[in-house]
Amino acid sequence: MNASKPYILIAVLVLIVGTIYFINKNSVSRTGSNEFLTVSPRTNSLQNGMNKDEKSKRYELAKEITTPDGFINTDGKPITINSLIGKKVILVDFWTYSCINCQRTTPYLNAWYEKYKDKGFIIIGVHTPEFEFEKSYENVKTAVEKFGIKFPVVLDNDFSTWNAYKNRYWPRKYLIDIDGYVIYDHIGEGGYEETEKKIQDALKERLALLGES
Repeated sequence: MNASKPYILIAVLVLIVGTIYFINKNSVSRTGSNEFLTVSPRTNSLQNGMNKDEKSKRYELAKEITTPDGFINTDGKPITINSLIGKKVILVDFWTYSCINCQRTTPYLNAWYEKYKDKGFIIIGVHTPEFEFEKSYENVKTAVEKFGIKFPVVLDNDFSTWNAYKNRYWPRKYLIDIDGYVIYDHIGEGGYEETEKKIQDALKERLALLGES
C-alpha cells in the first residue's frame, strides 16, 4: 500500500499542472493597447460649491471606450462616453459573463438601470473576457439576454478599455458624474447601498445643474 503513494502523488501533481496549463492556454492575453483618450469635461462645472479647478484636483477624468469589438443593446450603433458627458450620469461596469461575482452583481445593475434610466442615468457594461470563448459576440449576446441586461454592453476583447482605466478586477464599477469625472469606484460584490447612494447624489447634482430629468 505504501509503495503506491509516490505514484498517487505524481498523478496528483500531473493533474494540477495539467489544470494550470489548460487555464493558461484558454485565458485571454491582457496586453492590449495602453493608449487611451481622456474625455472632455463639461464646461462651467460646479459640484456642491466646488468649481471646475477644485474638482479636477480631486477627481480624474473618465477614459473613453477604445477599440470596441462590438455593441449590444445599442440598436447597432456605437456608444461613447464623451458623447454622454454633460447629459448623463454614467456607471461603467467591467464584467465578463462566466464570472460568478459578476452574475451576482447583475441583478443590482438591472434594478438601478430600470429605476434611474429616465432620470438621466445610464450604465455601460464593458465586457472584458477572461477566457477565449468569452470573446464570441454571440456568446456574450446570449448571456446578456439570459441575465436580462437591457443597458448597453461593449465588447472589450483586447483589454484596451480595461487598460485605460488601469483595472484589474471583475466586476468593477466606475461612476462618472455629469462633468465627466470619476467620482466613485467599487471593486467586486457588495457595497450596493453605498453605490446606489452615490448614484442618487450624482443625479441630484445633474438635476441641479441641468434642471431636467
